[in-house]
Amino acid sequence: HGLHSAYADFMPASTMLFYTGMQDDEEKETGQVPAEAAVPVKLKAFERPSVKGARLTKIVIITKQSKFEALKDAMNGIGITGMTVTQVLGCGMQKGKMEYYRGAPVDTMQLLPKIQVEIVVVKVPVAAVIETAKKVLYTGHIGDGKIFVYNVENVVKIRTGEEGYYALQGIDE
Repeated sequence: HGLHSAYADFMPASTMLFYTGMQDDEEKETGQVPAEAAVPVKLKAFERPSVKGARLTKIVIITKQSKFEALKDAMNGIGITGMTVTQVLGCGMQKGKMEYYRGAPVDTMQLLPKIQVEIVVVKVPVAAVIETAKKVLYTGHIGDGKIFVYNVENVVKIRTGEEGYYALQGIDE
């Protein structure tokens, strides 16, 4: 039939060499190059562009899924240009919610659906992100969530190779 996806019995004989790997050129390719023919590697010190006072910070917010749209809109309002959102399962000190059997509390852990929002900031003040998130997410009830703050050593933008402060900036900056 001439189809490459057909059974082996129906494959044309001319394409059998391709599938069995018996072509002469392929036999010579081993993936190794003699040291004399290799391209020399130049090692250079790791250089990080610096912007005075620029500190990279990662903020991780874990909260209820129902609060995501309000949080996203609030973060956009203060100038956050990117975030990563993951659906997670978790619980806090209350272990999800207390279960009772015949009036006595049962010590079991129940994982509840949550979202984890990760934001790395350099221009937007960390305090502004935290205060905005607290204002949007606060209900006063158990399960409002947690905010974790981490120092980030470096960020590398894969497309351009920019690092640090510059990796988090837009095209026009």
